[in-house]
Amino acid sequence: MQNPLNNSKAWFVTGTDTGVGKTLISSALVHGFAAQGLRSVGMKPVAAGCEWRDGELHNDDVAMLRAASNLPLARERINPYAFMPPVAPHIAAQQANSPIVLDVLLQNFHGLQAEAERVIVEGVGGFCVPLGDTLDTADLAVALGLPVILVVGLRLGCLNHALLTQEAILSRGLRLHGWVGNHIDPGMAMPLENIAALQQRLQAPCLGIVPWQAGASSDLVTSHQPDFRRVASLLNLSTLTD
Repeated sequence: MQNPLNNSKAWFVTGTDTGVGKTLISSALVHGFAAQGLRSVGMKPVAAGCEWRDGELHNDDVAMLRAASNLPLARERINPYAFMPPVAPHIAAQQANSPIVLDVLLQNFHGLQAEAERVIVEGVGGFCVPLGDTLDTADLAVALGLPVILVVGLRLGCLNHALLTQEAILSRGLRLHGWVGNHIDPGMAMPLENIAALQQRLQAPCLGIVPWQAGASSDLVTSHQPDFRRVASLLNLSTLTD
């Protein structure tokens, strides 16, 4: 989606599952744009697994996105819904008596889009994670109307997960802009053959293949955070900057 007022562009990042490295790739994209001199920000609409630090809610995913950005925005602006339990978002929202409202997410997104030239919206878990009784992350992607970047966690079973996710994206009238393969299992057998199968079957270009690294296999809090700056150098941003 392009904002004609400030030439802003945005993408929605989803994954084949939770724990496949969406935050790492999203942060790398934000950093890559920022390195080109573009005002760039990452949005995490909903985060679970937060904790109090220095008087405010902290989430490692949100912290990484903020570190990658070159816009000093308040946490609440890029992460309007933050929950403490590391559970499914709709359950966390119920426990906190804080229902996730689509209009709030859209307002926050448009606020970021008004200030940034590049916005990366990172989904939650896989593509169809419930956010409430009548709302899920696929609904959010449709409401945003953004092209989608799919992060494929390279491990046994990734072919089926990737193709099902592609089908879900396309069936909603969304465009799959590209995909990133992220090695999350260092012991995966026949990785090159699996990547070749993805290249043959996914209807979008591969933006990069990221080698395995400690800390990259989980969207949850980790003691070791992978280096999104190095990962940014592995991604082809040319189709995102034209």
